[in-house]
Amino acid sequence: MVSERRRLPIWGLMLMLAAGPLGAAELSLADKLDLLVKSYPDSLASAAGGRLHFKDGSEMAIDDGRTKSHAEALADADIEDMLSQIYPMGPCQTRPAVNFDPGRIRVDALFRRLYGADKQQVRRRLVKINWFGAGLRVNPAQGAAEALRRVQAELAALPARLRKPAMKSAGTFNWRLIAGTKRLSVHSFGAAIDLDVKYANYWRWSGGKPGNVKNYANRIPLEIVDIFERHGFIWGGRWYHYDTMHFEYRPELIAISRALGNDACR
Repeated sequence: MVSERRRLPIWGLMLMLAAGPLGAAELSLADKLDLLVKSYPDSLASAAGGRLHFKDGSEMAIDDGRTKSHAEALADADIEDMLSQIYPMGPCQTRPAVNFDPGRIRVDALFRRLYGADKQQVRRRLVKINWFGAGLRVNPAQGAAEALRRVQAELAALPARLRKPAMKSAGTFNWRLIAGTKRLSVHSFGAAIDLDVKYANYWRWSGGKPGNVKNYANRIPLEIVDIFERHGFIWGGRWYHYDTMHFEYRPELIAISRALGNDACR
């Protein structure tokens, strides 16, 4: 509990939510968990009795019962913490509030179950996709690779001046810890992509400290952001601790955002 505020991939979730947003007051933890399970149907079976149930019969606690600061949730999250901040989506941008980092709070143990338990297991699963003539290694698990293929196809249709920051990738798979932490990056699981570093802005580069980021900047066109989000990826430029070249596959957060009608343009 945080004290601050093909699978049936994202296409299936879009259809499921087409009837309209539920409204913030209506989206309980149980509703969020239902969307989490539907976002990863190859691995997750249900959420019941305070446990997340996997299709192999194993399970994981949903809430450890502890109230945490933002820093504590980042360092030692449970599933409830992971779903506590609602990601805003759409082709608009506002400066994030202090410690508003939807998606940065993650449960490493869950991602190991979804994508691979260690570097070797993830590496064996990777497939190559075409990214503007370059081959990128991406995890096909949970539909991540196929979603990124669709992103590339839509980006290719943008005017050249808009798609330029996306033409070169600074990396996909890289089993590593996030700088300054003991937490794995989603790059470790082959389910994230960094765009051209020449157009990147990053909170540490601006002189920011955890919980104290004074300057925000972004050079990634929002048309690019909108395409990624429509295919299940969240953008690091929505974070207070921003990383504007970073996109990671988080269909559950996109599904929750859609269910709530959490439009960044409002």
